[in-house]
Amino acid sequence: MFKQVSHRRRGFTLIELIVVLAIIALLASLVAPRYSRSVDNAREASLKTSLNVMRDAIDKYMADKGSYPDSLQDLVRRGYLRQIPEDPMTGTRDSWQMLPPPPDSQDKGRMADVRSGASGRGQNGELFSNW
Repeated sequence: MFKQVSHRRRGFTLIELIVVLAIIALLASLVAPRYSRSVDNAREASLKTSLNVMRDAIDKYMADKGSYPDSLQDLVRRGYLRQIPEDPMTGTRDSWQMLPPPPDSQDKGRMADVRSGASGRGQNGELFSNW
């Protein structure tokens, strides 16, 4: 005759929550190194592309004008580049290092090549400033 009333609450126990959080932490620790490696790969690919584009613009400027440009800004002013690309390793546009022509060269201008101003090494072990 007596009806048994159940006062049981629905929800998760503390143990269940701890187990779920431990599984999430384990999965995150497995994924994090791969994510940071893929970000580094993307930055290095972007650096290589930017260097190739700027070097190509320097070569075209030299072929058209008969001398090297004085700065990256010259390449922008004359239409060889739309804008100076951002160095993906430093996050700025003004960290590029301009390399002069060889001393024995008769070419005029102050910039025959460009390199990244970033310190550090790529995943291949080579300095960014040597790329």
